[in-house]
Amino acid sequence: MSEKKPRKILEYSVECPVCGRRLKVEEYLYDMPLVGKVIISSGKCENCGYKWSDVRLAEVKGPRKIVVEVEEPNDVNALVVRSSTASILIPELGVEITPGPASLGYITTIEGVLLDILDKIDFLCREGEAPRETCEEKKDLVEKARNAEIPFTFILVDPEGTSTIVSDKAKIIPLDEKEERREEK
Repeated sequence: MSEKKPRKILEYSVECPVCGRRLKVEEYLYDMPLVGKVIISSGKCENCGYKWSDVRLAEVKGPRKIVVEVEEPNDVNALVVRSSTASILIPELGVEITPGPASLGYITTIEGVLLDILDKIDFLCREGEAPRETCEEKKDLVEKARNAEIPFTFILVDPEGTSTIVSDKAKIIPLDEKEERREEK
C-alpha cells in the first residue's frame, strides 16, 4: 500500500545563506504516482524569511542521461523530476541549463521547462543582454518547440541518478565517469 501523504523523515538546521542565522529544514518522503518515492525538502529562515526547497528521487539510480525525442504535441507533457545536481540540454534550441551552488530541484513538465526558458529570455531581453532581433528569434524558436512545430531532443544529465522523466519515449543511458566528465564540458 502506498503512502497517501508525505511522511516527515528528517529535521535539521543549517546556516542561512542570507543572514547567517539558523535555517530549519524538514524532509518528507512521498510516494508519488508514476514517479515513485521522492524526498521533498523545504526550509525557511525565521530571521530573514529566506525560503529553500528541493526535490529528488529517494532511490539513487546511478549516474545517467535521460533522452526524450519530442516530436508530437503530447510529448511536452512528460513529467520531469530534476534534482539540484542535474543539467538539461536542448541542442536544437541552443539551451543548456547547468546547476550552480544555489540550484534547486523541481517537478515540472517539458513544457514547464520551455515556459521557464521563455521567461528567462524575456528577462534577458528587458535587461538589454541581447539584441531585440535575437530575442524575438529565440522566443519564436522556443514557442515552435513548445507547440511541437519543430522536433527537438530533451536531455537530462544527472551525475547522482536522483532525477527522472516519466515518458514512454524516455531512453535511459547509464553514464560512466568518463562520459560524465564529457557531458559536463
